Amino acid sequence: MTSVPSSDARAATRDITRLAVGVAVVLIVLKAFALGASGSVSILASLADSALDLVASLATFFAVRWAATPADDDHRYGHGKGEALAALVQSGLVFASAVFIGFEAIQRMFDPQPVSSGMTAVVVVVLSIGLTGWLIWMQSRAMRRSGSLAVAADRAHYASDLAANGVVLIGVISGTFLSAPGLDAAAGLLVSVWLFWGAVGILRNASDHLLDRAAPEEQRKVIVATVLADPRISGLHQLRTRMAGTVLMIQMHVDLDPGLTLVAAHDIVVEAEDRLRVAFPGSDILIHADPRGRTRPDDMAQAASANTGPWD
Repeated sequence: MTSVPSSDARAATRDITRLAVGVAVVLIVLKAFALGASGSVSILASLADSALDLVASLATFFAVRWAATPADDDHRYGHGKGEALAALVQSGLVFASAVFIGFEAIQRMFDPQPVSSGMTAVVVVVLSIGLTGWLIWMQSRAMRRSGSLAVAADRAHYASDLAANGVVLIGVISGTFLSAPGLDAAAGLLVSVWLFWGAVGILRNASDHLLDRAAPEEQRKVIVATVLADPRISGLHQLRTRMAGTVLMIQMHVDLDPGLTLVAAHDIVVEAEDRLRVAFPGSDILIHADPRGRTRPDDMAQAASANTGPWD
């Protein structure tokens, strides 16, 4: 989990999602041409996957723009979870693609069909691998700038496509030059299994965001160390973290000297928030000041039940 300046994240996600849609359209045109020429089941599998890629990329295209919409009266925490919803849609589409391809491949394994115009299919698959690899590289660059969950899901999808296209290439070559159409169908089945596994990963990441999974332990330790760097803060509890799109949400209670004035306590808390924003740019931070020794028992019980770490 990362947090980055929102303006940079928006620019990165807008650009890369537009590029992903364009690449998906080109891949569909290429593979449709190859399917018409060859009749390869592995090409059919790859074409079906690219069609779903387009739907998924369009969902991501619109989701990241909606997620970047500023908070309003009805969504006080913003619309960041729109990215997780887009990733959830993507996982469903990938699952559907895996089932369709697996069904078609099993049918062809029992009733093999010869692969014609194999060289055309090979050229198209090689071009698809090149385009997909380039898109993944661009998405990786965008991920370093944005930390977008929707882009990460799209990248994971295309990464599985890259490996799947490699399997398709083997299948087409086997069906064309080795006169083994059954291997072409088997390659399609391998693609379906690969897609299913990729969908599981996308679903897991989307669920983590929608269910407000806490930041990794390493990040929470950095948060604690950053806050406690000020000796005037003697402890913290009820640390809560979650991601809202690309924004890391941080909430906690800190223990301060009960003799401090309200202004002094406020200044200490603001300085702690500033240190956290340096460590986690673009994060949303809320710190509540408690007089040391005056923490309410129900607060401590709630912190313990949340299992937020040894600093509670």
